[in-house]
Amino acid sequence: MIKVMIVDDQALIREGISMLLSLSKDIEIVAQANNGVEAIDLLKEKEVDVILMDIKMPVMNGVEATKIINEKFANTKIIILTTFKDDEFLYDAIKNGASGYMLKDIKSDEIIDAIKTVYSGNFLLQSELANKILEIIQNKQNTSKDNLSSIDIRGPYEALTQREIELSILVSQGKSNKEISEMLFITEGTVKNHLTRILAKLQLRDRTQLALFIKNKMEKSE
Repeated sequence: MIKVMIVDDQALIREGISMLLSLSKDIEIVAQANNGVEAIDLLKEKEVDVILMDIKMPVMNGVEATKIINEKFANTKIIILTTFKDDEFLYDAIKNGASGYMLKDIKSDEIIDAIKTVYSGNFLLQSELANKILEIIQNKQNTSKDNLSSIDIRGPYEALTQREIELSILVSQGKSNKEISEMLFITEGTVKNHLTRILAKLQLRDRTQLALFIKNKMEKSE
């Protein structure tokens, strides 16, 4: 049995989803919650495989709850329940660890299939939302690049590439490897590899020296 929790501040929606899921012999509703805080508290007491999580809720919304649950209860998968009006939350929820999105008007057989898909370890994204997600990610990438300087930085051996410059500037702004990976849409391992090459090119010892070096370069270029 797949153990499911429904999190939504509207009792009518929770009850409706619960009725739909009762059609499946493979799914058991083990808990219901009004908001993110209640969901987190219930997870301390109950074993839950998949959460159907509304985005807009009082006390704690679905985006914030997803982040905390992903950190503290990593084995629990989260499917975000959304409407097209919730576009601004799509990117953040996925970044926080959501395993997929479903529109609230989904059919009963589709919601059951969706839970099974996520439970099996796969990512779920309805076709209606796929283009919107891609659009949001593209806008994030463009914004990040627009905010990074393209100053010329040369070391004893060769000049830094544009990506290495972007990464170096983020280091000078105090960003962690995780934050840099999210802003540039690369893995933390790739960030570390870039940093190793940058330090070698500039003959610097660590990221502190790099930060000071970049800040000095940027001040001179202004």
